[in-house]
Amino acid sequence: MARRVGLEVSLACSEAVKLCNVDVVAAYPITPQTHIVEHLSELVADGHLDAEFVPVESEHSAMSACIGASAAGARTFTSTASQGLALMHEMLFIASGLRLPIVMAVANRSLSAPISIWNDHSDIMAERDVGWIQVFAENGQEVLDLTIHAYKVAEDPRVLLPVAVNLDGFILTHVIEPIEIPDQAEVDAYLPPYTPQMRLDIANPVSMGMVGVPEVYTEARKACLVALEGSYEVIKEHWEGFAQHFGRRYQPIETYQAEGAETLFVTMGSLGETCMTAVDQMREQGQSVGQVRIRLWRPFPVDDFVEAVKGAKRLVVIDRALQPGSASGPVATELKALLYDRGIEMYVANFVAGLSGRDVTRADFAAMAQRVEAAQAAGQPMTCEMWGVKE
Repeated sequence: MARRVGLEVSLACSEAVKLCNVDVVAAYPITPQTHIVEHLSELVADGHLDAEFVPVESEHSAMSACIGASAAGARTFTSTASQGLALMHEMLFIASGLRLPIVMAVANRSLSAPISIWNDHSDIMAERDVGWIQVFAENGQEVLDLTIHAYKVAEDPRVLLPVAVNLDGFILTHVIEPIEIPDQAEVDAYLPPYTPQMRLDIANPVSMGMVGVPEVYTEARKACLVALEGSYEVIKEHWEGFAQHFGRRYQPIETYQAEGAETLFVTMGSLGETCMTAVDQMREQGQSVGQVRIRLWRPFPVDDFVEAVKGAKRLVVIDRALQPGSASGPVATELKALLYDRGIEMYVANFVAGLSGRDVTRADFAAMAQRVEAAQAAGQPMTCEMWGVKE
């Protein structure tokens, strides 16, 4: 039977990995994800998790070890953040290209320089095209749930792709929240033991990661693209199964008070809950506002998003990362493109906010809405604006 406890969110992630009965954890410490792998090392050392814990010399090595372990048929986990994720960059393409169902927690953190250990989404936005399934959690319960769901999706024979579960550094990782932890039997009933479709085996030799000459490379990349796009229906299917099994429901795009709203905020990650309270306050003051939350970032759920924003007059897209040299942040760029492709005319404003963990308050959301409505009324287009920059 599930138990409800007060637990640091990082440890909730570790407990989810334990419940998934992983075989190999490859780990290198980096703030703010260290508590995740630190707790996993304790679980292994104390005999609560029967797994190989592999301490490596860098994040590049961590992902390399995961690739080797997964290719050998092991259920595999790692975790990283910021510069560590950047150091993995080369290997992330290999993991998806080899169709290996690795699960990784990313404790989102700013990239240097200047050095910052605090939260934004610049690390994962720099890796948005690596071919991984990518989801975002808003709170600790979601971190635990999405980690269990990640293995269910990654290992599905129709998918066989790695999954990144994003949780905001410090804002989530180091916060204690009430979390419902299912018992082992419940998770075992949802997530069966991993049965690899193909693995390195000296008794039945195969080759992986061969040279892709021009005659086959394009087709190989197309196969990965098709697999990623095809994972969308499987992701939804397993979220529905999760809801039936555990009672908590997730969707690729989730909304809050969006029906009939003229202004919609678009958020990802833990900032979404602050936005909800801001929407409540603005609604009480008679403002027609709502919220759209992006849960599934890759593959991007285009139809779900279009349906969610239908009827709105304006979008206020909050980016947690810069896209230097572009007129918009990475999320806004994507949303503008898909609206254009669908022939949907809508006023889209973009704010880059919360870089390096800077507070974004309810008052900030209200001020953003006011600024956007005034700009639209005056017929002024809005390009990307860095919110709260000190002059």
